[in-house]
Amino acid sequence: MTTRSFLVLHGWQNHRPRDHWQHWLADHLRELGHHVTYPQLPDPDDPDLEVWLAELGRHLTELPRGGERIVLAHSLSAVLWLHAVARGVKEVREADRVLLVAPPSGSVLLQYPEVAEFAAPALDFGLPGPTRLVAGDNDPYCPEGARAGFGEPLGIPTEIIPGAGHLDLDAGYGSWPAVLEWCLDPAGPLTARPTV
Repeated sequence: MTTRSFLVLHGWQNHRPRDHWQHWLADHLRELGHHVTYPQLPDPDDPDLEVWLAELGRHLTELPRGGERIVLAHSLSAVLWLHAVARGVKEVREADRVLLVAPPSGSVLLQYPEVAEFAAPALDFGLPGPTRLVAGDNDPYCPEGARAGFGEPLGIPTEIIPGAGHLDLDAGYGSWPAVLEWCLDPAGPLTARPTV
């Protein structure tokens, strides 16, 4: 088995609850013998873009070398990733592939002073490596739609999951087998979690 390293990044007001798909994913990847970094980013209720950018760079630098290095960024961390690329943060080149999950739109972020500075930069840059986007078709944090707001401007493969909301606990995303499959095989489709 090939050992991979994963950096899993959460969003605004996320304190890494055990029932969230990111926690579920980190646990499963560790059970399979992969290295997983799933940090609690500073001040998740009132984040600072510069602090989060520094943390992103630090965590990317600390990922073990020698295997594939994969980043999964949900919600606010998806736009954090875009800021890092737009600013030329050199550590983003450390990632071999990236999954952006449910990025919130600027129109929504600008409504909240705590995260207004995270509103995505102009998407007039290329991404440094293979990147995919997955989002719900009814995400309340991206009413313009992720494909139109992010996928098309960035020219990246985009999967839209019907009824998946913000791909968070409120939308029923505790376990999410398709994202685990994508981690192990980047060609795998990102589909909805099975209904119970």
